Amino acid sequence: MMASMWIMADRGRRQALVLILCLIELSAVAGQARYSIPEEQAEGSFVGNIARDLGLDVARLISGKARIITKGGRQYVDLNKDKGILVIKERIDREELCGKTTPCSFSFEVILENPIQLYRVTVEVTDINDNSPSFPKDEISLKIAENAALGTRFSLENADDADVANNDIQKYTLKPSDHFKLEVQNQPDGGRFVEMVLQNPLDREKEETHSLVLIASDGGEPRRSGTVRIHITVLDANDNSPVCSQAVYKADIKENSPEGTVITTVSANDADKGLNGQVTYSIAHVAKETKQLFEVNVQTGEIKVAGKLDFEKSKTYQLNVQASDHGGYSDKCKVIIQITDENDNVPTIQLMSFSNSISEDSPPGYYTIAVLNVDDEDSDGNGAVKCSINSDVPFKIESSLTGYYTIVTEDFLDRESIPEYNITITVSDQGSPPLSSSKNINVKVSDVNDSPPKFDHSEYTKAVAENNSPGLSVFTVSANDADWGQNARVSYFLQERDINGLAVSSLVSVNSDTGVIHAVRSFDYEQIKWFEFNVTARDAGSPPLSSVATVKIIVQDQNDNPPQVLYPVQTGGSLVAEMVPRSADVGYLVTKVVAVDVDSGQNAWLSYKLQKATDRALFEVGLQNGEIRTIRQVTDKDAVKQRLTVIVEDNGQPSRSATVIVNVAVADSFPEVLSEFTELTHDKEYNDNLTFYLVLALAVVSFLFITCLVVIISVKIYRWRQSRILYHSNLPVIPYYPPRYSDTLGTGTLTTDSRKSDMKYMQPMSQSLVSVDGCGDDVPQVDKQRSANCSQMSTLFRDTTVRPRSDKCSLYLEPGEEFLFRNRDHDSQKAKEQLHISALSLSDGCVASQPSRTPHLGLPITAKVAALVATP
Repeated sequence: MMASMWIMADRGRRQALVLILCLIELSAVAGQARYSIPEEQAEGSFVGNIARDLGLDVARLISGKARIITKGGRQYVDLNKDKGILVIKERIDREELCGKTTPCSFSFEVILENPIQLYRVTVEVTDINDNSPSFPKDEISLKIAENAALGTRFSLENADDADVANNDIQKYTLKPSDHFKLEVQNQPDGGRFVEMVLQNPLDREKEETHSLVLIASDGGEPRRSGTVRIHITVLDANDNSPVCSQAVYKADIKENSPEGTVITTVSANDADKGLNGQVTYSIAHVAKETKQLFEVNVQTGEIKVAGKLDFEKSKTYQLNVQASDHGGYSDKCKVIIQITDENDNVPTIQLMSFSNSISEDSPPGYYTIAVLNVDDEDSDGNGAVKCSINSDVPFKIESSLTGYYTIVTEDFLDRESIPEYNITITVSDQGSPPLSSSKNINVKVSDVNDSPPKFDHSEYTKAVAENNSPGLSVFTVSANDADWGQNARVSYFLQERDINGLAVSSLVSVNSDTGVIHAVRSFDYEQIKWFEFNVTARDAGSPPLSSVATVKIIVQDQNDNPPQVLYPVQTGGSLVAEMVPRSADVGYLVTKVVAVDVDSGQNAWLSYKLQKATDRALFEVGLQNGEIRTIRQVTDKDAVKQRLTVIVEDNGQPSRSATVIVNVAVADSFPEVLSEFTELTHDKEYNDNLTFYLVLALAVVSFLFITCLVVIISVKIYRWRQSRILYHSNLPVIPYYPPRYSDTLGTGTLTTDSRKSDMKYMQPMSQSLVSVDGCGDDVPQVDKQRSANCSQMSTLFRDTTVRPRSDKCSLYLEPGEEFLFRNRDHDSQKAKEQLHISALSLSDGCVASQPSRTPHLGLPITAKVAALVATP
């Protein structure tokens, strides 16, 4: 009864401690919810209405992108945002989750964005009786001396039940109970000792072995139990039991110590001698997990590390070491092992929320970049962490909740200076040596239209020569925008204004995309010498930004205007003359030619020259001033009528000029001048008519020449085409020899009488066979029957002229002469020449008295003729 009350008081103290810790943690979060569910629930089972319990509506869960954040472990619970409830995501095994720890719970955070809200949810998992008690062995063997004293205690292996509380082992039962009774002792750490106490003496002679059954039962519904068989062998007398040197041993060891590290050594003494005095050591009455971490040397009692020690899993272990002799006596001692913490866990960083883009106009301290959670599983100083970011970024890190940090803006951002930032998050603990970890995140600064376009120059000046062609590309203005994308796309526009009564758009235009300025019209320096206008560069942002540049176009003068003579005035009908008295001396100013040039600069510098004059020895013209003066004394011999042609030239490149005729009358009286210049008018009309007729005659002669040239070329082409037609026709070749013709080339002799005598034959000069152009259908056909009379032939070649007759196209022959001719067969596919020999005899009526040209050919036919002479 007292033991039960002590257990209940201990549980009450634990629950109060948990409640205090929960209240402390609750102050660091925006809200908290707690639920209790039994283990082994099916997937999808209802846990709780999180929306109602936290005072949130379902729409907030959806808009805030509510999600569950766990600290690296498994997620047993899922959030249904549409219904606002928590459901089981996977089966929960309380024994796997918490082991023997009670109460068993797990926590997670529910995080919402815009604004960021964090809620902590704790789910307690209650135990169900799903595990039966089990013993480490199916059978326990004991050797007990027959003289063992009554009340001697024998330790038994405890059963293990993974369940807790009432579902854990509640009682042990030993059957049968003739010689032994069972006693269970509770330990301060919650463990139990199961001992079997001898209550009746043993008599090996009566009963050498005993078989018992130990039953362990839990208190769950339904009840579960486990059994182990105890086999007892009664030994002969051994009256001394081993005695441990210390009842309790304490030792410290660092976590992560390698296997085989000696922790401590226990020892026990047995007063017996020999085999009954030999003591062996074993670890008894501990959990299975503990046995896997430690081992004891059976002979020496050394306790060593057998597994991996982790301070974060358990800080203290208690071992029960049993010292036994071979007579069945034993003694127990406790070994309390304290695990010391090592800085063996690197702090972890987990991003809960992260935005990789931030607008450059975000104010300092307002915009949250990321929410992160840092954790270190070590304890004390090894688990105290410090979180920081690199100092070269306009952000700062703040601690918002326990273990939670937020990264917010600290300074103004400018994408044009720095378009993105690499933030390195570093977390380090205070261990020795300290451990740290880092995480890099990249934040891009999104552009806002805060930079207007900027021209390369605020003012542009460009010189353009007048008389330019419309559409001429004058030059290009360029503006750059430091923004990005659409905000940096610059367009160019003209600002409308009037220039000398003209709209600026009628003078120039600007390409809105490239900024190229084109001349819309041809500029005239005499009308406008320069003009200014403004070009606006505007980006495509919202709202758009713009800047203005001033453009000044200077029109450069070109020598496009000839000089204009103002005096003397040239009129069409009247004649003006300057009078010079015969008494005029040298240098007498006759008149002055006055001219102007509307161009400017050197294009308007004028010079005067005397081009023609009736008497060049009498007058001269001033080069710069245009004054006409006498250069000698006027005499009576000088003609009354003097005609001067003065040319006025400017200094442009190329220069332009104007001509003026100055009539000068050398006379002392006006009537004399009048009579002379009346005749001059008639001469002028005569000269004008003469010029007209000369031009007309030149045009007629040129026309006739070109016409004749075309006719001659046409005749030539026509004759050439006719000769080609006759050349390709398939007509026989008729050789012609003038009377008494002989060939004396050294290859043989040929006359018209050669047919009557043998011919001396020598090697011919050439073996080529050529054809002579025929003369059409009028050529008589050769009588092929005469060819049989020719038995032998000899061939000679030379150039000769065949003159066809004008009407019958016959040859010039002597009466009764016979000639042989050869025709080429063009139809042979073997490309070999076949000769057809025929004899032709012409009568007296076929002889023409004189040669004549063929009407349709126009020229004699010249070709290579083959003369074929028959031998007798």
